[in-house]
Amino acid sequence: MSERAPEDTVAVTVENRIAWVRFNRPEKRNCMSPNLNRRMLEVLTDLEFREDVGVVVLTGEGTAWSAGMDLKEYFRENEEKGLWATRKAQREAYSWWERLRWFEKPTIAAINGWCFGGAYGPLFGCDLAVAAEDAQFGLSEINWGILPGGGASKVIAELTGFRNAMYHAMMGENVDGKKAAEWGLVNEAVPADRLKDRVTEIATVLLGKNAHALRATKWAVRRVREMTYDNAEDYLIRAQEAANYFDSEGRKEATRQFIDDKTFKPGLGAYDLDKKRD
Repeated sequence: MSERAPEDTVAVTVENRIAWVRFNRPEKRNCMSPNLNRRMLEVLTDLEFREDVGVVVLTGEGTAWSAGMDLKEYFRENEEKGLWATRKAQREAYSWWERLRWFEKPTIAAINGWCFGGAYGPLFGCDLAVAAEDAQFGLSEINWGILPGGGASKVIAELTGFRNAMYHAMMGENVDGKKAAEWGLVNEAVPADRLKDRVTEIATVLLGKNAHALRATKWAVRRVREMTYDNAEDYLIRAQEAANYFDSEGRKEATRQFIDDKTFKPGLGAYDLDKKRD
């Protein structure tokens, strides 16, 4: 089968303000090629400020989420061209992973199948992650003589803890979706036939939240993980002030619904975004 055109390596469908972005190389288990990486950056750029999109879901066509980097196109062919080609390919991959980490809107990874090696980069880039119970996660790099690069070692250590990370990376053994959820690699695992419904449920809840607050919250959580407590405290004060600048009325409306209308309880759900003061 001939290689897909660059524009066909990623498929996008928007349904009810949820953008379903799918790796679309099922014949290659959705391995990330230079074409796919360039296309992903274009797709994210297009979706980031679209008014008809409130949440982005990243999933895969066929039986895989993504089996990592394409060994032939990403590694061998670029190495044969020289260091410049390797660096170019790295930048194209890492640039959209970074864009995903700091995306303006909430993002969810729907892990429908294989998730290997380099795929841990975009997995970490998504804010939330739900896996099919029979999905397979693996760092198989050790099995063919290299270390888990491209951020994968950082991701597994960051999300699962020292002992789990060491075992996963050194043994080269796969874990399924249930174990990935136990480790904290994903938020939860559900039967495969429930994956889309569960992700849709989560996305729908997010769509009911204040979009400015969601953006500030996801960025805050990512930032403070690398800070001391005092630095985080100071950062969060400034971040809230900045958030108030972007949306000075949102929190006031929520407070009004809580104190004056008594129609809203923060511990039981979000305030009504559509309800305005008369």
